[in-house]
Amino acid sequence: MRITQRAVAQTSLLGLNQNLDRMGKLQQQLTSGRLLNAPSDSPTGTNKAMQVRQDTAAVTQQARNISDGKGWLESADSALNTILTQVRKVRDLTVQGLNTGSMQGNSASAISTEVKSLRESLIGLANQTINGRPVFGGATPGAQAYDPATGAFVGVGGTGVVGGVATDLTVPQVRRVSDSEVIRVDITGPEAFGDPVAGRDLFALVGEIADHVLTAGADPTALQADLADLDTAVTRLLTAAADIGARSARMASAAEVNTDLQLTLKAQLSDVEEIDLPKTIMELNMQRTGYQAALGATAQAIQPTLMDFLR
Repeated sequence: MRITQRAVAQTSLLGLNQNLDRMGKLQQQLTSGRLLNAPSDSPTGTNKAMQVRQDTAAVTQQARNISDGKGWLESADSALNTILTQVRKVRDLTVQGLNTGSMQGNSASAISTEVKSLRESLIGLANQTINGRPVFGGATPGAQAYDPATGAFVGVGGTGVVGGVATDLTVPQVRRVSDSEVIRVDITGPEAFGDPVAGRDLFALVGEIADHVLTAGADPTALQADLADLDTAVTRLLTAAADIGARSARMASAAEVNTDLQLTLKAQLSDVEEIDLPKTIMELNMQRTGYQAALGATAQAIQPTLMDFLR
């Protein structure tokens, strides 16, 4: 097989272009700081990067869900603790109202007035909102869980009649905190303060206590029943607060797992997309040296002019 000068030149130029292309690719990686500047750089790496980015987007959304859920749970916990404090105050006043022997003059009236004031405060706490939505209102589109004037529950939840059958209308508000876990972030008024269908809720009870205090001197029976129901209401509130606390602990644990997962995904994406700076610099220098050597060798192999053949 005869090797012509043209064949030598074409082969040499092809090798030089390949070397120059590799050097340009390294230069681009060094400039951008990325291994993948186009899908053709590594189809496998591009596919993995897309999967990691998809996982990262899901984890980032879950982090937002966790933050939102924490806000709901913290608001509910704060309101319940304040309500518990005020309900205990109502209980103290109820016991004081039953002690008719120690009350003089307008004491019963003063206790009644204070209990009514506490009832208004309790309804205000039950209507606490977060992001414009009532904490204890369930899935209601309204801005309040309880009617401030009557104390009636106007949210979504509790027992209702559907098709002639008593049905729990509660629609739990949940947040996805991982691929396999969702956590409920709300508690409805009927769950925390009593279902009006099952009897007196907390606000109706406190309102009646204010009235019964005035008649306790003549007949303490009603106020005694109120005190027993109030103890039941306190137990219900403690149960609700414990439930919220347990969910808050789960949310905190999910937040830690989410943070660790974000760091892991970030490291995985960095391994796929980002360059190893010292290694890339070394490879670029080696490629540049090889290219310069190839230029020198090509200059010797290719005779550029006819005068070189006449020497």
